[in-house]
Amino acid sequence: MKPEVVTNFSLDATDLRILAFLQEDAGVANQDLAERVHVSAATCLRRVRRLVEAGFILRRVALLSPEALGPVLQVICEVTLDRQGLEHVDAFEARVIAHPAVQQAYRVSPGPDLVLMAVARDMSAWTQVVAALFTQDANVRNVKTFFVLKRSKYDTAWPLPQADA
Repeated sequence: MKPEVVTNFSLDATDLRILAFLQEDAGVANQDLAERVHVSAATCLRRVRRLVEAGFILRRVALLSPEALGPVLQVICEVTLDRQGLEHVDAFEARVIAHPAVQQAYRVSPGPDLVLMAVARDMSAWTQVVAALFTQDANVRNVKTFFVLKRSKYDTAWPLPQADA
């Protein structure tokens, strides 16, 4: 379950430096992070916990190299649904986000209803994803699929206000 973001929480320069460093390397040891942001280890740990509790840090993950994992299809799909009622869109969205091939899902406007980022080992595996998510769903009107030829940029960092160095 996602923590609620605390809206009356104000980030100071130390919080911003912590967030900036953690976006670069979430696996950094607390002692090293504390040295980088110029606070004690105890203060750093307390601030990181507070940032987690306030909902600024959702989770810490390892980013894997697609190239190291072997051949993989990276796919971007635009999905347009027939019925636009909230219950229909919610039901389709729930099925999509539960599927392991889907890495990201966005409701968008105008244009398609959802944009998906997905992966599959090969075209045969992608065909199974298509059957599971699109072909068997009577509410799917149109799917436009783009196969990624080259990933020119991939970043997970959110822009932050400038923190003191």
